[in-house]
Amino acid sequence: MIRVGQGYDAHQLVPNRKLILGGVLIDFHLGLKGHSDADVLIHAIMDAILGASGMGDIGQHFPDSDHTFKNAKSRDLLTDVIRLVESKKFKIINIDATIICQSPKLSEFIPKMIENISVNCKCESSQVNIKATTTEMMGFIGRSEGIAAQCSCLIESF
Repeated sequence: MIRVGQGYDAHQLVPNRKLILGGVLIDFHLGLKGHSDADVLIHAIMDAILGASGMGDIGQHFPDSDHTFKNAKSRDLLTDVIRLVESKKFKIINIDATIICQSPKLSEFIPKMIENISVNCKCESSQVNIKATTTEMMGFIGRSEGIAAQCSCLIESF
């Protein structure tokens, strides 16, 4: 059986927080506000994987009301999601994600993001595609008030 899922996440950019995307620490004067490390890319990927497997969303599995997940590393949460999906006998076919961000520019960080995500998802780097785009200065992203990510994921049973 082959199944598809989609995910989306957005977080506000604020001072005095680290900017982490795809598990990569990016040197920037603002970071993403959130209960965990607020890695919007990994959050969108987790939601796509959970959706494809019919297992809800990250809010159900890692609620921000649970202090266990305060400042959690999203890569660790992704590892937990993969364990859940494997327990249902699914594996990743491919992940295609887009980061929507006016600044900073992300192209130099994408290869490391792909490496991180493929390790956590137990798949080849060729099965993970990450793109970055802007909103051409429109909306909250265009004003550099936040960053968003969206993802599609294809899984299959084994």
